Amino acid sequence: MAKILVCGHSNIETTVAVEQFPIEYTPMRYPFFGIQTAVAGVGYNIAKALTTLGSPIHFLTLVGNDVTGKQIWQQAKEDNLGTDYIVTGMPQTAQSVILYDKQGRRLCNTDLKDVQKRPYPPELFQEALEESDLAILCNVNYTRPFLAQAQAANIPIATDVHAIADLNDEYNRDYMASATILFMSHELLPLPPEQWAKKLQNEFGTEIVVIGLGVQGALLAVKADNFCERLPAVQIRPVVNTIGAGDALFSAFNHFYRTSKDPYTALQKAIRFAAYKIGSDGAAAGFLTEAELEEIEVKSEK
Repeated sequence: MAKILVCGHSNIETTVAVEQFPIEYTPMRYPFFGIQTAVAGVGYNIAKALTTLGSPIHFLTLVGNDVTGKQIWQQAKEDNLGTDYIVTGMPQTAQSVILYDKQGRRLCNTDLKDVQKRPYPPELFQEALEESDLAILCNVNYTRPFLAQAQAANIPIATDVHAIADLNDEYNRDYMASATILFMSHELLPLPPEQWAKKLQNEFGTEIVVIGLGVQGALLAVKADNFCERLPAVQIRPVVNTIGAGDALFSAFNHFYRTSKDPYTALQKAIRFAAYKIGSDGAAAGFLTEAELEEIEVKSEK
């Protein structure tokens, strides 16, 4: 069976619960069970979510030659993500510290170390690509050379450029131009989401655009039938931390769309998947299996 190639960032993530934002200064706090450390990162989150849902994957990532790099390798093995394409390509592994409050709002602090200057071995990418029918390329620098490589192999590309404000964004333009499936957040958009989606499709011919709208749900634009509408959010359980919500939405959409070719149903399922996920405290936690998601859907219809 063909696989989904996931090439993207991994890091060690520490989440810290706080009472509120802004944080009032105090020299010492004791948030019992409010500090957790786990393996995460956009690439890792996506790979784990897809695997939990049942999609076969190849996971390609760079880690450091340090204790935390070994931790990522071991966790990937335990999470059944495969380790053949995890490359020790830098001295230190990236890290993040995320503060989150009782409303689920978060402040992310990410130290990428020197990952943006490090290459991923192209021969390993090509090997994984030959067994794949979809390439998820996260917008970290070492995936950039592989946009053309996937296009040359006629493999569709899915990517998420996260917070974006300009079609000519120097860092993200080639990702936007190459994507068949393109996700982003509404947070920095200079136009209403509907106008922005149309502008994207006119500029790049993007087949599917999804814009995450936070508590308002998500907008779906499908070029083939000129569809452009918002799908509402749902609440399944209390929100703990919204970190990783976009990765969950992106992962579930690609899982369901890859097999059904129905973007409307795929996004509805993805919204439910993400809504459940944010009841957990970490970016790579709270993922449902496909059967568990279907059970929630059945209950919601009663």
